[in-house]
Amino acid sequence: MFHGSMVALVTPMNPDGAIDEDSLQRLVDFHIENHTDAIVVAGTTGESATLDEDEHCHLIRLSVEIAAGRIPIIAGTGANSTREAIDLTRCAMDAGVDACLLVTPYYNKPTQEGLYRHFRTVAEAVPVPQILYNVPGRTACDMLPETVERLARVSNIVGIKEATGDMNRAREILERCGERLDLYSGDDATAMELILLGGKGNVSVTANVAPAAMRDLCAVALTGDRERATVINQPLESLHQALFVESNPIPVKWALYEMGMIPAGIRLPMTPLAEQFHDTVRQALKQAGVLT
Repeated sequence: MFHGSMVALVTPMNPDGAIDEDSLQRLVDFHIENHTDAIVVAGTTGESATLDEDEHCHLIRLSVEIAAGRIPIIAGTGANSTREAIDLTRCAMDAGVDACLLVTPYYNKPTQEGLYRHFRTVAEAVPVPQILYNVPGRTACDMLPETVERLARVSNIVGIKEATGDMNRAREILERCGERLDLYSGDDATAMELILLGGKGNVSVTANVAPAAMRDLCAVALTGDRERATVINQPLESLHQALFVESNPIPVKWALYEMGMIPAGIRLPMTPLAEQFHDTVRQALKQAGVLT
């Protein structure tokens, strides 16, 4: 349903933590100008865990309003409460999003049957296209390929963002689900390989700061041209790593601040990037051609 480079957008904030709506407008326009294929708002990179429900819905509505149909908007609406996930997903659908992205429930560690029932219940309650999101490194919850296969039979579950970086896992999902479910990378460092394997795109942190290069990388990888994709990816490799020297979105928000795109705001318990990593991120931005 969605192909290519989908930016996992940061939520720009003022130093007091309030959402900076002017900077959000700037970021959306920046991605449209650089031909990003879709924008994911209110996800992990968007600090969804520290947005209250009113802010979460407001951010989604505002993003749809700013985009004005110029680029698809995918809203992060996952929660570790099924009822809350339904409420957020319904809010996003009413706002006019193109799809929702739902992370596996975190902290409460459901069984595979619990995961199946959770996602099926949300999908049956809200008829918007929905993309599953598996990121066990952050949630302490791993949705296995056999569960993904069961969920692929639900008509409005259209894709999965698989962020393990495990190509064997990706291959198994593709074999089990075929054309019933689109597979997306959630790991910039291995995104090229996943797309060449048969994935349909990448939900990208790196695209926040290098949108044109990530768009080109995904587009070329989708054609199956490994050689050209490798040439595009090579200058980005250090950036893929540097944007995770501390927990996401700490480094990428600092990078965007360094680029003059957003204020320095970030919400506790996240903290500004430690000074010892400034040069690491700055050099990676220069290698990628983002900074001179």
